[in-house]
Amino acid sequence: MRRLARATVGVLAVVPLLLTSCGGGDSDGSKVAAPDLGAEPIESGLDPNAKPTRGGQLVYGLEGDTTTFCLPEAQLAISGIQIARAIFDPLVVPDGDGRYSPYLAKSVEPSDDFKTWTIELRPDITFHDGSKLTAQVLKNNLDAFRGQYSTRAALLIAFVFENIESVEVVGDLSVQVKTKVPWVAFPAALYSSGRIGILAQAQLDASTEDCATKPIGTGPFTFEDWQQGQSMRLNRNEHYWLPAPDGKPYPYVDSIEFRPIASDGSRVAALRSGDINIMHSSASADIARNLARLSADRAANMIVSDEYTETAYFMLNTTEGPFSDQATRVAAAQAIDREKLNEISNFSFPELANGPFASEVLGHLKDNGLPTYDPDAAKAHVEKLKASGGDTTFTLVSTNNPSTLGISILAKEMLEEAGFTITLEVEEQVDLIQRAIEKDFDMMYFRNQPGDDPDSNKIWWGGASAVNFNGFKDQVIDDNLNKGRTTSEEKARREAYETINRRMGEQAYNIYLFFQPWAVAMASNVHGVLGPKLPAGDPPSQRLVTGHPLIGLWIDDANQESTSK
Repeated sequence: MRRLARATVGVLAVVPLLLTSCGGGDSDGSKVAAPDLGAEPIESGLDPNAKPTRGGQLVYGLEGDTTTFCLPEAQLAISGIQIARAIFDPLVVPDGDGRYSPYLAKSVEPSDDFKTWTIELRPDITFHDGSKLTAQVLKNNLDAFRGQYSTRAALLIAFVFENIESVEVVGDLSVQVKTKVPWVAFPAALYSSGRIGILAQAQLDASTEDCATKPIGTGPFTFEDWQQGQSMRLNRNEHYWLPAPDGKPYPYVDSIEFRPIASDGSRVAALRSGDINIMHSSASADIARNLARLSADRAANMIVSDEYTETAYFMLNTTEGPFSDQATRVAAAQAIDREKLNEISNFSFPELANGPFASEVLGHLKDNGLPTYDPDAAKAHVEKLKASGGDTTFTLVSTNNPSTLGISILAKEMLEEAGFTITLEVEEQVDLIQRAIEKDFDMMYFRNQPGDDPDSNKIWWGGASAVNFNGFKDQVIDDNLNKGRTTSEEKARREAYETINRRMGEQAYNIYLFFQPWAVAMASNVHGVLGPKLPAGDPPSQRLVTGHPLIGLWIDDANQESTSK
């Protein structure tokens, strides 16, 4: 049963405010050049010859809150992923060449048939509680993530690891993972967009409440306290296993506090006033104008990236309601002027998308056949539906983030011009994800498909997957997801994912909008977002969509006064 509408009163009355808060003009009336998304992501204000200094506190403004850091049971969005990167270490991370580099793992190696993977851990690593990282602890973690550990009840992440047959300890620091079918992209699953980190045995075996609220990892920061909805405070891990060039362990800063600040404009204002000294943002208008102005004035440093990024789109529920009909999905896509929406909401800053894959991702197409803007065709279909008694009424669900809500309001107006009747419902980020899981929506503004290996989309698009939020069962997509997973030949994999891309356009399961840029902005004395080379010597990734490392952040000691408000 669908929920009653909530948070809908007076929504249209706040459109001007929303559009101003998600960008607007510069306060002095002048214009500033938007960052160049075609250029290599480079942190502004960073002297390549500067030497990092130690000490100080970071206060990080995040776009949302998180409910649990019991990772197997979590449903992490970007804010939770960023915090998890501070407390836990992933087994692998993306590198600057688009591959996956061993991190907490020393190596991740496949058998010739890609059905057996051997993971070897780095030696002499301890958790924050002093316990040792061993192969048995790793096995217990992997079993917990795949829903095969008695004290944990894995949720969404269990679907990622459905292909695992068994996990066996084969040495003090080594485990073997056997899969049901060949799994060429298994390292990408071990990363899972930053949602996989290794927990201490004590956290794995803790109560539901303690596992959620008392995280214990091997990461660069240790847990101090958490006031949900307000802040989480972490301290430097004095015994972190990765040494910095000065011979001492990373990280450089003494502590970090994460604060959820849902409003993009409020986050920018907090950075400007000094209430925080680092923040992330996916609000394209803010990145292109307000944050760009701060960077141009050298009042802040900033790095912007759309490398391997996620796609913003309207997700359609195909299991019931109007969007169970392909022609109605096409009409909805034809009703939305994506160029106009991007211009008004984002100053045309991000690149328009007509498919799920960013340009660096296997399967990307410049044109996948998604229906183009055609308001007359959309109106004709809606009129035909009404004449035959068809369903033209639906709910559109958005988060309460001002930029996201502004986009949803504009799209609502366009759809209503075509004749649809729409109720806009507004949710907190964590509640929106739950509604997606329950398929409690008709249309939902969503971001997904960050630039991991496209095999990761098997859980989102597989017909048998419980987390196929759209709810479609499409044999063409299923067959090619299986082909892409099991073959090691890149040409064949590319063809499989291009076929999926075209099918997504033809069926209009989603209305793709744009490839989502991400920015991290910092006070003018904060540096080091991308961090150092990876432990294996590989260059760090320049993507920001799944968070970034925190070990390399440092505060210039020439202006060491840190935020503590």
